[in-house]
Amino acid sequence: MNDEFNVGAFRRRLNRELEVSEIAFNGEYAEELKHLSGLSKDEIAAITPDDLDLQKYDELIVLVKEASRVNLEQAKLAEEIKKLGDVAVNIAKKVPSLAGLL
Repeated sequence: MNDEFNVGAFRRRLNRELEVSEIAFNGEYAEELKHLSGLSKDEIAAITPDDLDLQKYDELIVLVKEASRVNLEQAKLAEEIKKLGDVAVNIAKKVPSLAGLL
């Protein structure tokens, strides 16, 4: 196994991720992504007393980003957020337009 860092492969993956992010931040849920990204660490930490909140916050952003990229319908997005659990639902409720879905 080769442990060398492959700069070319890294850059290709990074460029793909940046393209996906650009599409997502211009998609159906662009405003929701802006609101989620704008939540402070204190706002997120207030939801649960452990580190689970930051992990769920990250998962929620990934979910909303992908939902935005594929223009997922609102009912399906709400269903997927609920599958992430109570912490993710409580974080999503900090965003008024997501709260309205839940």
